[in-house]
Amino acid sequence: MAALLAGTAGCQSVGEKSQATAAAVPGQRQPLAPDTLSPAAALPDSLRPTVLAPVPGLSDSLRREVAALHQALGPAAQALRPAVLERACVGYLTLRHAGRIRRPGVLAVADMDLPSTEKRLWVLNLKDRKVVHRSYVAHGRGSGWVRARRFSNRIKSACTALGFYRTADTYAGKHGLSRRLHGLDRGQNSNALDRYVVLHGADYAGPEYLRQHGQLGYSRGCPALPPEQYRAIINAVGEGACLLLSGPGLESKWLDGAVAARQLAARGWQ
Repeated sequence: MAALLAGTAGCQSVGEKSQATAAAVPGQRQPLAPDTLSPAAALPDSLRPTVLAPVPGLSDSLRREVAALHQALGPAAQALRPAVLERACVGYLTLRHAGRIRRPGVLAVADMDLPSTEKRLWVLNLKDRKVVHRSYVAHGRGSGWVRARRFSNRIKSACTALGFYRTADTYAGKHGLSRRLHGLDRGQNSNALDRYVVLHGADYAGPEYLRQHGQLGYSRGCPALPPEQYRAIINAVGEGACLLLSGPGLESKWLDGAVAARQLAARGWQ
């Protein structure tokens, strides 16, 4: 188990090598064979996502607006759970009100409570009510196997850190085009820059790896993206946008229903 949880600062590829190591540990869940992958409704209880309570203090009018947005997004957002979208929208509006994000109308949300076998990242255009991108996204190797169960802000934890992020500048790194992330939730993801948690592409985060191994590989905490889509996604979110990595136990001061309602009434989704 120590081999599975060990990590170093930064985000490096731990694809096939890590999978082979994890598979050798007695008692570990084996990856699903590619021809046995099932939709979320058919997964065992251990892989079903956590039931999320509604955001407290959220007005009925804002809840209806989010529900209308979800419906307008169409089939591409069918697997985006309403409770996760609700949290993402409330955080986006609250952060806009506080001036902590600068790119209006762009919201990226990853439901890290879903297994890595599902496309669990969405990039949304809120103004046009469209799904711009949907893709797979890898979690940190310290967070779990097929489904992420542990989350940490700690350096060298190799875990995914939950919370709201602001997208920052791009650079050419070991994985090619990458975009830095600023964690906006103190204690939950505020070490993102020091941990080198960034958006980047990785072979272990794509459909070909999934077909071969029955699950995605692991990053060291980065939300790693498929090699076929990472450039388009990194460019689509741009700099200063809102990204939510959602998962069990997420707590955030940005989930303020009253402030979010005021922002929506004053500025809409801008």
